[in-house]
Amino acid sequence: MSAETPAASGQFTRRRLQFRAWRGQRPFWAGLFIIIGGLPIAYFPYANLQIGHLTLAMATTAGAGSLIIGVLLVVLGVSLWFQKHIRVFAGVAAILLALVSIPVSNLGGFLIGFLFALVGGAMAVSWVPGEPPEQELPADAGVHGGAPEGALPEPTVSGPAEGAAATGEPNDLSGTSPANGANGRHSAG
Repeated sequence: MSAETPAASGQFTRRRLQFRAWRGQRPFWAGLFIIIGGLPIAYFPYANLQIGHLTLAMATTAGAGSLIIGVLLVVLGVSLWFQKHIRVFAGVAAILLALVSIPVSNLGGFLIGFLFALVGGAMAVSWVPGEPPEQELPADAGVHGGAPEGALPEPTVSGPAEGAAATGEPNDLSGTSPANGANGRHSAG
């Protein structure tokens, strides 16, 4: 392959942008954190640590419970990716499963799985779908109404003053004057 060989015409860039758009429409990072949290919770109770000729088994009596909690967390994380409308349920369930994993599975996968699942669940609960971007106006239909580019808009001349100043009444800005229709109530804005 020489330096002059062209790359695939934007294939990688197009796929990366498609993945980016897909990822932006769902709680992707929350699902990833929950999946990462479920793996050590399910794995550590069945792992055997070799230290020289010594085998250290971390199996607990609740190994099946650890496996169930870990698998449920992975399923919740994957379901967040493909069914974004269940984000609140999946987030709350992930938080509860992470809390239950502390006594059941070796301190929640030695706190690694617990923390990832807890943070991922909180991210899932707090995620809100974004609003679609607004349609942009064409370049020729700008704010200046067809004025050449770089030209400043003409200043507008305002008409006669409105409200209390036009009638000669004092302009009470406190918001409590009956003359301005506030009826004794303060305005917040």
